[in-house]
Amino acid sequence: MIYFDNAATGGQKPEPVLTAVTAAVKLCANPGRSGHKLSLACARIVLDCRAALSDYFDGYGFERVAFTKNCTEALNLAIFGCLKPHDHVVTTCMEHNSVLRPLEKLKKAGVIDYDVCPLENGNVSPETFFALVRPNTKMAIVTAASNVTGAAPPLYELRAQLPESVLFCVDGAQGGGHIPLSLRKMGIDLLALAGHKGLHAIQGSGALLFSERVDPSPLLYGGTGSESFSLDMPNFFPDSLEAGTASFPAVSSLLAGVRYLAEHGEAARKKTAALTDYLHAEIEKIQDIRLYSKPNDCGIVSFSHRNLQSELFAAELNEKYSVAVRGGLHCAPLMHAALGSEENGLVRASLSEFNRAGEVEEFLSALHKIVGAWSD
Repeated sequence: MIYFDNAATGGQKPEPVLTAVTAAVKLCANPGRSGHKLSLACARIVLDCRAALSDYFDGYGFERVAFTKNCTEALNLAIFGCLKPHDHVVTTCMEHNSVLRPLEKLKKAGVIDYDVCPLENGNVSPETFFALVRPNTKMAIVTAASNVTGAAPPLYELRAQLPESVLFCVDGAQGGGHIPLSLRKMGIDLLALAGHKGLHAIQGSGALLFSERVDPSPLLYGGTGSESFSLDMPNFFPDSLEAGTASFPAVSSLLAGVRYLAEHGEAARKKTAALTDYLHAEIEKIQDIRLYSKPNDCGIVSFSHRNLQSELFAAELNEKYSVAVRGGLHCAPLMHAALGSEENGLVRASLSEFNRAGEVEEFLSALHKIVGAWSD
């Protein structure tokens, strides 16, 4: 199968990641829960992963890296853990439901209010975004890259427009590993990450990195392996945010993925961008196809067909040509409403550096055949 669904989850992992996962599955202990050598060795890998993430994203130290099972949990931790009654939030129509649903939950409960910045020329305007800020605005939440089009909001400019008192939260699910992200240089207070996409880790891996201005409350309560005599959660990071046993294979894979990116990331980004640019240019020539994305660093190419609903188009690619893409709304309803694609959704092809030029050509051939069969 030709796998062009990397924006949903990375289809191919680097060899060091596979090796790390295999080793973790074959022999592991509960990190930090016991005093024997194997448990301590696993705990060392967990600590190394925290440090590697903090270094890669220019964070605030290993203790301000909390592991989660995915980016959704990291965003929930940021939102539910930091917002208080009467707070106001500014976000964008480009956001995933991992942002929108928690905000809507808190709004309907009468806890917070939020405003959504509209789309202008396919992206977010800093001036329009800033105009939504109120005196009680506590947090601004912006995706690093749209999972629908791959468009990257101007994070530097958005942070610069915000009052210093406003916490800046970035959803790095799609941007992490594809777009350079620095907590310190970009003024990011909370960075939520999905390990299984651009960071090359396996499913079940995620993290929330946070600055010294942030003191999140936990989502989960339970055992941490520290201060076990107390019925309260520990009052220090990251223990206060990590109840229960972590997925050691997932953390091991994340460490290997970040190390791989530190060494090969620039070359990987260039290859992904080159494949994406070519695919975009060739699809633009196909009659009855409308592109909704522009060339981007995340490998995303989204389009619609004049006569065929997106999920049916994706189904034909799968069943007749063994190509994996995603149709539908991609859990980003406001973005599709802004694009005018909410009725039929979009076909999203998403590439990685592990895809080949020959696969792109086969995909283009399949597109021409499907379009020819459905033309008037």
